Amino acid sequence: MKKNLLTTAALWVMLMVSTVTLMAQTANGGQRRPRFPREAFQTDTPMVHDPVMAREGDTYYIFSTGQGIQQMTSRDRRTWTVLPQPVMTVIPGWTTDSVPGFGSHVWAPDVIRWHDRWWMAYSCSTFGKNGSAIGLLSSRSLRANLWKDEGCIVTSREKRDNWNAIDPNFVIDVATDTPWMVWGSFWDGIQLVRLDSTMHVAAGAQPRTIARRHRPGDPSAAENPTSKFAGRNAIEAPFIFWHDGYYYLFVSWDYCCRGARSNYRVAVGRSREISGPYLDAEGRDMLEGGGTLVLEGDKREFEAAGHCAAYTFDGEDIFICHGYSVAHGGAAILIQRPIRWSAEGWPQL
Repeated sequence: MKKNLLTTAALWVMLMVSTVTLMAQTANGGQRRPRFPREAFQTDTPMVHDPVMAREGDTYYIFSTGQGIQQMTSRDRRTWTVLPQPVMTVIPGWTTDSVPGFGSHVWAPDVIRWHDRWWMAYSCSTFGKNGSAIGLLSSRSLRANLWKDEGCIVTSREKRDNWNAIDPNFVIDVATDTPWMVWGSFWDGIQLVRLDSTMHVAAGAQPRTIARRHRPGDPSAAENPTSKFAGRNAIEAPFIFWHDGYYYLFVSWDYCCRGARSNYRVAVGRSREISGPYLDAEGRDMLEGGGTLVLEGDKREFEAAGHCAAYTFDGEDIFICHGYSVAHGGAAILIQRPIRWSAEGWPQL
């Protein structure tokens, strides 16, 4: 087993190094085309960052942060095939025009099927800054892996916006079949806006804050060890999940991306309306720093865990995220847990 894990890790490193170093400019308007290894490989310990999941037919798909958006498939959610080709074989030229310094390392996608089409949002940014953009792709089929560039959903600008356009999540209003998008990382916290039928921001709609790590001016907020720009409002990676009359807003608190030094963890609140307010189990508003802890590192298997998503497959609610593995020296690997619901309606893993 140890040999198998080491082999998997080595293959994963080869995959990442290859896609990082083998970059080429195309003749199509300065777009970037990630090159990638030719062969897939299988693993029961997938190394992922910011995973989301979908199912089409008898196949599950995971999409995650990586060169051009990493993807993998499985029939049983236990053994995964890491595909050599990313989702985005060409990075649209508008992304680098909108986000100075962005190349082809695409962050934190989200995927949803709505109105007989798959929609994927993705993040273009540079670490610790809020000059960012959320792009949009669409496809008729995950199996075909043919995605159309649908342009930009929203951008944030340094010194203009007090929020960061990364970590998108689509959510559909169950009463009106209206799409919304929630996103955000640091600055003033988690943002929400209504979308139109093309999955772009609806006419006249404006983003508004629905959750923060700390209430504004909280003197207990610790210094940010990762960025001198992002501030102390350490909340990001929102995901809204509908269950039994409530919208549950999952968020990640504190700091990711530091390997074994990460202290990421997941908290939740809920609301009868997509627009909020989202209250935790104690009745505290997430806008003022509320949130009920769902998952954190146990320091035995995982140092920390976060950037989650939640789904219902065949009547079972499941929770996924990445965790910084103790056994793998702080590498981020996939976590999957069934969700059980308390008598009061709160998720338990």
